[in-house]
Amino acid sequence: MMFRQLIAAAFVAATTLPVPAIAAEGDDCAAIGTAQQDERLLEGKRFTVRVTGKEGGRDVVLIPGLSTPRDVWDDTVEQLAGCYRLHVVQLAGFGDEARENVEGPVIDPFLAQLASYIEHVIIGKDGGKKPMVIGHSFGGLTAMRLALKHPALIESAMVVDSLPFFGAFYGPAVTAENIEPQAAAIRKMILSGPAKRPNDGTLQAMSITDAGREKVAAWALTADPKVMGQVFYEVMTTDIRPALPGNTVPITMLYPIDQNGAFPAAAIEAVYTGSFAKAKNVRLMRIDDSRHFIMLDQPDEFLGAVKAFLAAE
Repeated sequence: MMFRQLIAAAFVAATTLPVPAIAAEGDDCAAIGTAQQDERLLEGKRFTVRVTGKEGGRDVVLIPGLSTPRDVWDDTVEQLAGCYRLHVVQLAGFGDEARENVEGPVIDPFLAQLASYIEHVIIGKDGGKKPMVIGHSFGGLTAMRLALKHPALIESAMVVDSLPFFGAFYGPAVTAENIEPQAAAIRKMILSGPAKRPNDGTLQAMSITDAGREKVAAWALTADPKVMGQVFYEVMTTDIRPALPGNTVPITMLYPIDQNGAFPAAAIEAVYTGSFAKAKNVRLMRIDDSRHFIMLDQPDEFLGAVKAFLAAE
Protein backbone atom coordinates (compact mmCIF):
# COMPACT_ATOMS: atom_id res chain seq x y z
CA MET A 1 0.00 0.00 0.00
CA MET A 2 1.27 3.44 -0.83
CA PHE A 3 2.83 5.21 2.15
CA ARG A 4 1.19 8.36 3.49
CA GLN A 5 4.32 10.27 2.53
CA LEU A 6 3.55 9.47 -1.09
CA ILE A 7 -0.15 10.14 -1.08
CA ALA A 8 -0.63 12.82 1.51
CA ALA A 9 -0.58 15.52 -1.13
CA ALA A 10 -2.55 16.56 -4.13
CA PHE A 11 -2.77 19.17 -6.78
CA VAL A 12 -3.46 22.75 -6.49
CA ALA A 13 -5.41 25.72 -7.58
CA ALA A 14 -5.00 29.41 -7.09
CA THR A 15 -7.73 29.57 -4.46
CA THR A 16 -9.08 27.28 -1.76
CA LEU A 17 -12.85 26.81 -1.90
CA PRO A 18 -15.23 25.73 0.85
CA VAL A 19 -16.86 22.34 0.50
CA PRO A 20 -20.44 22.87 -0.73
CA ALA A 21 -23.41 21.59 1.20
CA ILE A 22 -24.98 18.29 0.18
CA ALA A 23 -27.81 18.60 -2.28
CA ALA A 24 -31.31 18.91 -0.86
CA GLU A 25 -33.03 15.66 -0.04
CA GLY A 26 -35.41 16.08 -2.96
CA ASP A 27 -32.46 16.18 -5.33
CA ASP A 28 -30.88 13.01 -3.97
CA CYS A 29 -30.20 10.59 -6.82
CA ALA A 30 -30.34 7.69 -4.38
CA ALA A 31 -34.01 8.47 -3.78
CA ILE A 32 -34.89 7.88 -7.43
CA GLY A 33 -36.32 4.45 -8.22
CA THR A 34 -33.88 1.79 -9.40
CA ALA A 35 -36.22 0.53 -12.11
CA GLN A 36 -34.41 2.78 -14.57
CA GLN A 37 -31.03 1.25 -13.80
CA ASP A 38 -28.89 -0.75 -16.21
CA GLU A 39 -25.94 -2.86 -15.00
CA ARG A 40 -23.30 -4.96 -16.74
CA LEU A 41 -19.61 -5.86 -16.49
CA LEU A 42 -17.32 -5.13 -19.44
CA GLU A 43 -13.98 -6.96 -19.42
CA GLY A 44 -10.85 -5.60 -21.10
CA LYS A 45 -7.20 -6.56 -21.24
CA ARG A 46 -6.03 -3.89 -18.79
CA PHE A 47 -9.16 -3.17 -16.77
CA THR A 48 -12.80 -4.05 -16.27
CA VAL A 49 -15.74 -1.67 -16.08
CA ARG A 50 -18.97 -2.17 -14.17
CA VAL A 51 -21.58 -0.04 -15.90
CA THR A 52 -24.48 0.78 -13.62
CA GLY A 53 -27.05 3.46 -12.98
CA LYS A 54 -29.59 5.28 -15.09
CA GLU A 55 -29.57 4.33 -18.76
CA GLY A 56 -29.41 7.59 -20.66
CA GLY A 57 -28.06 9.48 -17.65
CA ARG A 58 -24.95 11.63 -17.80
CA ASP A 59 -21.84 9.43 -18.00
CA VAL A 60 -19.42 9.49 -15.07
CA VAL A 61 -16.17 7.46 -14.92
CA LEU A 62 -14.88 6.42 -11.47
CA ILE A 63 -11.24 5.27 -11.10
CA PRO A 64 -9.87 3.76 -7.83
CA GLY A 65 -6.37 4.19 -6.45
CA LEU A 66 -3.31 1.99 -5.96
CA SER A 67 -4.19 -1.60 -4.93
CA THR A 68 -7.83 -0.57 -4.50
CA PRO A 69 -10.74 -2.39 -6.17
CA ARG A 70 -13.87 -0.67 -7.41
CA ASP A 71 -15.53 -1.38 -4.05
CA VAL A 72 -14.13 1.92 -2.78
CA TRP A 73 -16.87 3.64 -4.82
CA ASP A 74 -19.78 1.52 -3.51
CA ASP A 75 -21.33 4.26 -1.36
CA THR A 76 -20.80 6.85 -4.10
CA VAL A 77 -22.47 4.61 -6.66
CA GLU A 78 -25.41 3.98 -4.35
CA GLN A 79 -25.98 7.71 -4.01
CA LEU A 80 -25.62 8.57 -7.71
CA ALA A 81 -27.03 5.60 -9.60
CA GLY A 82 -30.54 7.01 -9.83
CA CYS A 83 -29.38 10.00 -11.90
CA TYR A 84 -26.14 9.06 -13.65
CA ARG A 85 -24.74 6.30 -15.84
CA LEU A 86 -21.66 5.21 -13.90
CA HIS A 87 -18.61 3.48 -15.38
CA VAL A 88 -16.76 2.02 -12.37
CA VAL A 89 -13.25 1.05 -13.45
CA GLN A 90 -11.03 -1.59 -11.84
CA LEU A 91 -7.41 -1.98 -12.93
CA ALA A 92 -6.71 -5.65 -13.66
CA GLY A 93 -4.78 -7.04 -10.68
CA PHE A 94 -6.44 -4.84 -8.07
CA GLY A 95 -9.12 -7.22 -6.88
CA ASP A 96 -9.12 -9.63 -9.83
CA GLU A 97 -6.75 -11.34 -12.29
CA ALA A 98 -3.80 -9.29 -13.52
CA ARG A 99 -4.35 -10.12 -17.20
CA GLU A 100 -1.90 -8.16 -19.40
CA ASN A 101 -0.78 -6.04 -16.45
CA VAL A 102 1.21 -8.99 -15.09
CA GLU A 103 4.41 -7.83 -16.82
CA GLY A 104 5.88 -4.73 -18.39
CA PRO A 105 4.60 -1.13 -18.15
CA VAL A 106 1.06 -0.72 -16.87
CA ILE A 107 -0.02 2.92 -16.70
CA ASP A 108 0.52 4.04 -20.31
CA PRO A 109 -1.27 1.01 -21.82
CA PHE A 110 -4.05 1.40 -19.24
CA LEU A 111 -4.40 5.09 -20.10
CA ALA A 112 -4.53 4.37 -23.83
CA GLN A 113 -7.20 1.69 -23.44
CA LEU A 114 -9.23 3.83 -21.05
CA ALA A 115 -9.14 6.71 -23.56
CA SER A 116 -10.30 4.31 -26.26
CA TYR A 117 -13.12 3.09 -24.04
CA ILE A 118 -14.28 6.66 -23.40
CA GLU A 119 -14.10 7.55 -27.09
CA HIS A 120 -15.82 4.50 -28.52
CA VAL A 121 -18.07 3.16 -25.76
CA ILE A 122 -19.16 6.37 -24.03
CA ILE A 123 -18.88 9.23 -26.51
CA GLY A 124 -19.47 7.01 -29.54
CA LYS A 125 -22.68 5.67 -28.07
CA ASP A 126 -25.55 7.41 -29.88
CA GLY A 127 -23.58 10.64 -30.10
CA GLY A 128 -23.00 10.64 -26.36
CA LYS A 129 -21.58 13.61 -24.48
CA LYS A 130 -18.12 13.64 -23.00
CA PRO A 131 -18.05 12.04 -19.53
CA MET A 132 -16.98 13.55 -16.26
CA VAL A 133 -14.15 11.65 -14.55
CA ILE A 134 -13.51 11.13 -10.82
CA GLY A 135 -10.30 9.46 -9.63
CA HIS A 136 -8.74 8.74 -6.25
CA SER A 137 -4.96 8.71 -5.65
CA PHE A 138 -3.43 6.80 -8.59
CA GLY A 139 -6.87 7.12 -10.20
CA GLY A 140 -6.62 10.88 -9.73
CA LEU A 141 -3.27 10.95 -11.48
CA THR A 142 -4.88 8.95 -14.30
CA ALA A 143 -7.71 11.49 -14.51
CA MET A 144 -5.21 14.34 -14.79
CA ARG A 145 -3.23 12.55 -17.45
CA LEU A 146 -6.44 11.97 -19.41
CA ALA A 147 -7.16 15.70 -19.17
CA LEU A 148 -3.69 16.59 -20.43
CA LYS A 149 -3.31 13.96 -23.13
CA HIS A 150 -6.93 13.59 -24.29
CA PRO A 151 -8.69 16.88 -23.48
CA ALA A 152 -11.31 16.29 -26.17
CA LEU A 153 -12.54 13.16 -24.40
CA ILE A 154 -13.55 14.43 -20.95
CA GLU A 155 -15.76 17.30 -19.81
CA SER A 156 -14.13 17.80 -16.42
CA ALA A 157 -12.26 15.88 -13.75
CA MET A 158 -12.38 15.53 -9.97
CA VAL A 159 -9.18 14.34 -8.34
CA VAL A 160 -9.31 12.98 -4.80
CA ASP A 161 -6.02 13.29 -2.88
CA SER A 162 -3.36 12.89 -5.54
CA LEU A 163 -0.26 14.71 -6.76
CA PRO A 164 1.12 15.50 -10.21
CA PHE A 165 4.45 14.26 -8.81
CA PHE A 166 4.26 12.12 -5.67
CA GLY A 167 7.94 12.60 -4.92
CA ALA A 168 7.28 16.29 -4.18
CA PHE A 169 6.44 15.30 -0.65
CA TYR A 170 10.12 14.56 -0.05
CA GLY A 171 11.19 18.12 -0.85
CA PRO A 172 11.77 20.55 -3.70
CA ALA A 173 15.08 18.99 -4.71
CA VAL A 174 13.51 15.60 -5.46
CA THR A 175 12.99 14.74 -9.13
CA ALA A 176 11.60 11.76 -10.99
CA GLU A 177 15.17 10.87 -11.90
CA ASN A 178 16.80 10.99 -8.48
CA ILE A 179 13.92 9.17 -6.77
CA GLU A 180 14.07 6.31 -9.29
CA PRO A 181 16.48 4.12 -7.27
CA GLN A 182 14.23 4.34 -4.20
CA ALA A 183 11.13 3.57 -6.30
CA ALA A 184 12.92 0.59 -7.84
CA ALA A 185 13.93 -0.72 -4.41
CA ILE A 186 10.35 -0.50 -3.12
CA ARG A 187 9.08 -2.23 -6.25
CA LYS A 188 11.55 -5.06 -5.64
CA MET A 189 10.39 -5.35 -2.04
CA ILE A 190 6.72 -5.53 -3.09
CA LEU A 191 7.51 -8.17 -5.71
CA SER A 192 9.42 -10.33 -3.22
CA GLY A 193 6.38 -12.13 -1.85
CA PRO A 194 2.60 -12.44 -1.76
CA ALA A 195 0.27 -9.56 -0.96
CA LYS A 196 0.67 -8.47 2.65
CA ARG A 197 -1.41 -6.54 5.13
CA PRO A 198 -0.06 -2.97 5.32
CA ASN A 199 1.73 -2.13 8.54
CA ASP A 200 0.00 -0.07 11.23
CA GLY A 201 1.85 3.13 10.31
CA THR A 202 0.70 2.92 6.71
CA LEU A 203 -2.88 2.14 7.72
CA GLN A 204 -2.94 5.09 10.11
CA ALA A 205 -2.19 7.33 7.14
CA MET A 206 -5.05 5.90 5.12
CA SER A 207 -8.06 6.58 7.38
CA ILE A 208 -8.95 8.15 10.72
CA THR A 209 -11.25 5.26 11.71
CA ASP A 210 -10.65 1.63 12.61
CA ALA A 211 -13.36 0.57 10.16
CA GLY A 212 -11.76 2.55 7.35
CA ARG A 213 -8.33 1.09 8.06
CA GLU A 214 -9.72 -2.44 8.05
CA LYS A 215 -11.33 -1.86 4.66
CA VAL A 216 -8.06 -0.57 3.24
CA ALA A 217 -6.15 -3.54 4.71
CA ALA A 218 -8.61 -6.01 3.19
CA TRP A 219 -8.37 -4.34 -0.23
CA ALA A 220 -4.57 -4.43 -0.14
CA LEU A 221 -4.66 -8.20 0.37
CA THR A 222 -6.59 -8.60 -2.91
CA ALA A 223 -3.94 -6.79 -4.99
CA ASP A 224 -1.52 -8.66 -7.24
CA PRO A 225 2.02 -7.78 -6.02
CA LYS A 226 3.39 -7.65 -9.59
CA VAL A 227 0.82 -5.06 -10.62
CA MET A 228 1.07 -3.15 -7.37
CA GLY A 229 4.87 -2.97 -7.49
CA GLN A 230 4.97 -1.85 -11.11
CA VAL A 231 2.25 0.76 -10.73
CA PHE A 232 3.93 2.10 -7.60
CA TYR A 233 7.21 2.44 -9.49
CA GLU A 234 5.58 4.19 -12.45
CA VAL A 235 3.64 6.60 -10.25
CA MET A 236 6.76 7.54 -8.31
CA THR A 237 8.74 8.23 -11.48
CA THR A 238 6.01 10.24 -13.21
CA ASP A 239 6.05 14.05 -13.07
CA ILE A 240 3.35 15.88 -15.03
CA ARG A 241 3.90 19.29 -13.41
CA PRO A 242 5.55 20.81 -16.50
CA ALA A 243 2.39 20.09 -18.54
CA LEU A 244 -0.09 21.60 -16.07
CA PRO A 245 0.19 25.22 -17.28
CA GLY A 246 -1.29 24.03 -20.58
CA ASN A 247 -4.25 22.21 -19.04
CA THR A 248 -7.58 23.13 -20.65
CA VAL A 249 -9.93 20.78 -18.77
CA PRO A 250 -11.60 22.02 -15.55
CA ILE A 251 -10.23 20.05 -12.59
CA THR A 252 -11.49 20.01 -9.02
CA MET A 253 -9.10 18.58 -6.45
CA LEU A 254 -10.13 17.43 -2.97
CA TYR A 255 -7.35 17.22 -0.41
CA PRO A 256 -7.48 16.09 3.23
CA ILE A 257 -6.02 17.82 6.23
CA ASP A 258 -5.68 15.96 9.52
CA GLN A 259 -4.63 18.17 12.43
CA ASN A 260 -3.71 15.01 14.37
CA GLY A 261 -1.65 13.51 11.58
CA ALA A 262 2.02 12.59 11.64
CA PHE A 263 3.07 15.77 9.78
CA PRO A 264 2.24 19.44 10.45
CA ALA A 265 -0.94 20.46 8.64
CA ALA A 266 0.68 23.63 7.29
CA ALA A 267 3.51 21.65 5.72
CA ILE A 268 1.08 19.21 4.09
CA GLU A 269 -1.04 22.05 2.73
CA ALA A 270 2.07 23.71 1.31
CA VAL A 271 2.84 20.58 -0.70
CA TYR A 272 -0.64 20.60 -2.23
CA THR A 273 -0.61 24.26 -3.13
CA GLY A 274 2.99 24.30 -4.27
CA SER A 275 2.49 21.34 -6.57
CA PHE A 276 -0.16 23.25 -8.51
CA ALA A 277 1.17 26.76 -8.27
CA LYS A 278 1.42 27.02 -12.08
CA ALA A 279 -1.55 24.86 -13.01
CA LYS A 280 -4.42 26.22 -15.07
CA ASN A 281 -8.12 25.43 -14.60
CA VAL A 282 -7.62 23.68 -11.27
CA ARG A 283 -9.51 24.54 -8.11
CA LEU A 284 -8.63 23.20 -4.70
CA MET A 285 -11.11 22.07 -2.03
CA ARG A 286 -9.96 21.18 1.49
CA ILE A 287 -11.59 18.45 3.59
CA ASP A 288 -10.74 18.63 7.30
CA ASP A 289 -10.51 15.74 9.75
CA SER A 290 -9.66 13.26 7.01
CA ARG A 291 -6.78 11.20 5.77
CA HIS A 292 -6.16 9.67 2.36
CA PHE A 293 -9.51 7.89 1.89
CA ILE A 294 -11.75 10.95 2.12
CA MET A 295 -14.80 8.99 0.99
CA LEU A 296 -14.43 6.75 4.07
CA ASP A 297 -13.50 9.43 6.60
CA GLN A 298 -15.91 12.22 5.65
CA PRO A 299 -18.59 10.57 3.50
CA ASP A 300 -21.14 13.38 3.76
CA GLU A 301 -18.72 16.15 2.80
CA PHE A 302 -17.29 13.98 0.08
CA LEU A 303 -20.70 13.27 -1.41
CA GLY A 304 -21.61 16.94 -1.23
CA ALA A 305 -18.47 17.87 -3.15
CA VAL A 306 -19.10 15.16 -5.76
CA LYS A 307 -22.70 16.27 -6.30
CA ALA A 308 -21.63 19.90 -6.68
CA PHE A 309 -18.93 18.87 -9.16
CA LEU A 310 -21.39 16.87 -11.25
CA ALA A 311 -23.98 19.65 -11.16
CA ALA A 312 -21.47 22.16 -12.50
CA GLU A 313 -21.17 20.58 -15.95
